[in-house]
Amino acid sequence: MEHKIFELGDFTLQKGSVLPSAKLGYVTLGELNEAKDNVVVCPTWFTATPSDTASWLTGKGRALDPEKYFIVVPNHFGAAVSSSPSNTPAPFGRGLFPRVTAYDNVVAQHRLLTEELGVEKIRLVTSWSLGACQTYAWAALHPEMVRAIAPISGSARTAEYNKVFLHSLIRAVTSDSDWNDGFYADKPPVKGMKTFAAIYAGWGFSEPFYREELYRSFGASDTEQFIDIFWDPFFLKCDANDLLAQVWTWLHNDLGDHPKFGGDFEAALRSITARTIILNAETDRYFPPVDSEYEAKQIPGAEARAIPTIWGHLAPFNPEDQSFIDKALTQLLEDPLRS
Repeated sequence: MEHKIFELGDFTLQKGSVLPSAKLGYVTLGELNEAKDNVVVCPTWFTATPSDTASWLTGKGRALDPEKYFIVVPNHFGAAVSSSPSNTPAPFGRGLFPRVTAYDNVVAQHRLLTEELGVEKIRLVTSWSLGACQTYAWAALHPEMVRAIAPISGSARTAEYNKVFLHSLIRAVTSDSDWNDGFYADKPPVKGMKTFAAIYAGWGFSEPFYREELYRSFGASDTEQFIDIFWDPFFLKCDANDLLAQVWTWLHNDLGDHPKFGGDFEAALRSITARTIILNAETDRYFPPVDSEYEAKQIPGAEARAIPTIWGHLAPFNPEDQSFIDKALTQLLEDPLRS
């Protein structure tokens, strides 16, 4: 799947800095129909390239079927295809990469949709995890454009408990003696990255997942081997600076943190006019359903549907849970009440 690049030029960021010669990576699937009303946007999630996201969320016969919809998958900043610490020239690369918010990503993606692809209306914005955070931002910043949203295993504001997890990831990497403030050249902080992976292992899946030993379905005989064969490769393929740039975006995600809303989180949620179904796994430790239920009460007409699963945050990778998710996405895509 070929990654395309949209040149943004010098891109002003929400927190006051500028990302010079910014690049937005993306893929498209399917064709834009004559009415231009079959557009689906799927922002990428933590560590994901556009092709990763397309592979797991879309497919023939699934809700997001490229034979029916024109699907745009933009890569958020920091995730290696778009401008990131690992691919940005000095003096803004590596440990000096500027801080990027979810809103910055949506502003860039809006330019891609309108300037490059000629899109004026979006039938559905949906994605998982950090992609879900961007989904909320799309609906709050462009209510006139977005018809429906389905945030999957994400939140409109990163909760305090979630932040504890993120701080542990930051310390895992930055405490490695090879970190060197992000300027590690050809000796990356491998020990810190493996600690990062081990911490993630305890959060990504749920306690029942481990109690029932579902890790054995991945070919692991015990939990330590599961970390070795699943979690270590998942993160060791990534650049450490890229990971921490994305962690910063996740850590500071707050839908109310925008001049349009002046820090009022509830006002930001109430501004969403898109038909909304929030999908969080009932065993998700990052984004528990209690947070989804609160958000749904603030968004006019929204629903929160807990995914009945023991796969925790990684429910979208379980085929049975994919069916539950696809049912909600199909409902939103076919909903005749919104235009």
